[in-house]
Amino acid sequence: MTQTTPNAAQSGTFQIGGELRVNRLGFGAMRITGEGVWGDPADREGALATLRRLPELGVNFIDTADSYGPAVSEELICEALHPYDAVVVATKGGLTRTGPNVWIPCGRPEYLKQQAYISRRRLGVERIDLWQLHRIDHKVPRDEQFGAVRELLDEGVIRFAGLSEVSVEEIEAARRVFPVATVQNLYNLANRKSEDVLEYCEREGIGFIPWYPLAAGRLAQEDSVLIEVAARLGATPSQVALAWVLKRSPVMLPIPGTGKVAHLEENVAAAALTLSDEDFAALDEVGRQEWETQQAARR
Repeated sequence: MTQTTPNAAQSGTFQIGGELRVNRLGFGAMRITGEGVWGDPADREGALATLRRLPELGVNFIDTADSYGPAVSEELICEALHPYDAVVVATKGGLTRTGPNVWIPCGRPEYLKQQAYISRRRLGVERIDLWQLHRIDHKVPRDEQFGAVRELLDEGVIRFAGLSEVSVEEIEAARRVFPVATVQNLYNLANRKSEDVLEYCEREGIGFIPWYPLAAGRLAQEDSVLIEVAARLGATPSQVALAWVLKRSPVMLPIPGTGKVAHLEENVAAAALTLSDEDFAALDEVGRQEWETQQAARR
C-alpha cells in the first residue's frame, strides 16, 4: 500500500443523527490513560502529541468516556484540542471506577445526569455533540436511565445520544424514549456477536461504532487469508482488518485507539486501503469461521 499522507477523509463520511457529518474513521481515546485505563498516561506528552495530530490526519471524530482515567482522557482532549473547531468529541457515562481495570455500572438517573454535566464542563463545551450510555445498569429500571438521557437532550446538555453494548431489543426500547443516534458494540473481523445489531443499525440509519475494531483473532497469527491479503497489498494485518470493518457497512464508525503518533498514522493509513469485493468476501468467510470456532470452544 502506497500512502504517504494518510487522511481519514478517505474513509468516507457519515452524518450522526442525520446532521453531524464526520469522517468515518475516528479515534478511541481510552489508550491515552495509564495502565488499566487508570490515571495519567506513562507518556503524557506523547498522548498530547497524538491528540494534536488527529485533525492534521483528517480524524474529526473522537470517542472518550468520563470513566477513562477516570476524567484523564477528557481532560487531555480538552488540553490538546480545545476549541475543537470541526472535531466532534463524543463521550460516555454510566460506569464507575474504583481501580485499574475495574468497571462498575451505575445507571441511577441523577448519577447519569451529573456525569454528563461534569463531562460538558471538563470538555469545555456548551453542549456535548454525542453522549452515550456506557452500559445499561440492570440494577436500575432501564426506562429510568433512558428518561435521564431524554432529559439531557431536552435540557440542551447533549445534542445527540447513543448506547453501548446493547441488543436490538434494547435499542428499540430506548428509541421509544429518545432518538438513538449511535450504537457502540464490540465488533471486528473475528467477533460477530453484534452482527444483528449492525444490520439493524444499517437499516435504521444509526451509526455503529465498533470498539476493538483491529482485532482479528488467530487470523493475524497464522497462514491465513488475512496474512495473504496484507502481503499482497503491502499493508499490515491490522490495517486490512480495519479496512474490512470500514467496507462492511456505510454506517460503520471504527475508533482504533493509541497513545503514539506513529501507530495513529498507521491506523489512519487504512482509510486509503481498497479491498476488492473478492478479498472482502474471503475475509468475511474466514472471520465468520473464526468466530464460530471461538463459540464452539466455549460450549
